Amino acid sequence: MDTLATAKTRYATKAYDAEKKIPQAQFEKLLEILRFSPSSVNIQPWHFLIAETDEAKQRIASALTGNYIYNAAKVLNSSHTLVFCTRTDISAEYLEQLLQQDDVSGRFKDEKAKQGQRDTRQGYVEFYRNELKNLPAWMENQTYLALGQLLFAAGLEGIDATPMEGFDRDLINKEFDLTEKGLKASVIVSLGYRSENDFNAKLPKSRLSDEVVFTRL
Repeated sequence: MDTLATAKTRYATKAYDAEKKIPQAQFEKLLEILRFSPSSVNIQPWHFLIAETDEAKQRIASALTGNYIYNAAKVLNSSHTLVFCTRTDISAEYLEQLLQQDDVSGRFKDEKAKQGQRDTRQGYVEFYRNELKNLPAWMENQTYLALGQLLFAAGLEGIDATPMEGFDRDLINKEFDLTEKGLKASVIVSLGYRSENDFNAKLPKSRLSDEVVFTRL
């Protein structure tokens, strides 16, 4: 499927066929695409929890109670479900880890280039932390870039997906000890194949017109 066709046909799946599973090699391909998601100054402030077993999916579904119970079946019947987590802060140690990975990857021709990257990345973090005072929001914005990459890649691969923000964050953070790990849950994504009973699969897609969303300068 080409990119435009994918954009026009992918949708948020409301019901999954629990009997259909994503081939492991194809799922690993999606994870590699996810790992290569873009982020501002390559800050990569994310971590992904991967649920493949029924037990793991049940742990995620435990946070889908009360007002969020409608999302539980999507997780339980999916082939795989991921919890997208975002760091709660950017430490000096993490910045150094990123820089060393850049170095290992061969991105610096000399020490001056390496120092330039160090200064640039640190400058962005300090700007969002101290001047705009919205470092957590900036970091979570990057996680949502990764979300978009995964959703589109899944569509290209013929895999259905559902992003979910309806879940109890306190429960899921506690279930996976995220706070202690310096993380917080941002969004849940289920992957798999639609059920024949998915009402949303039969509905036409609706978007605002180009006249509304674009201003050509």
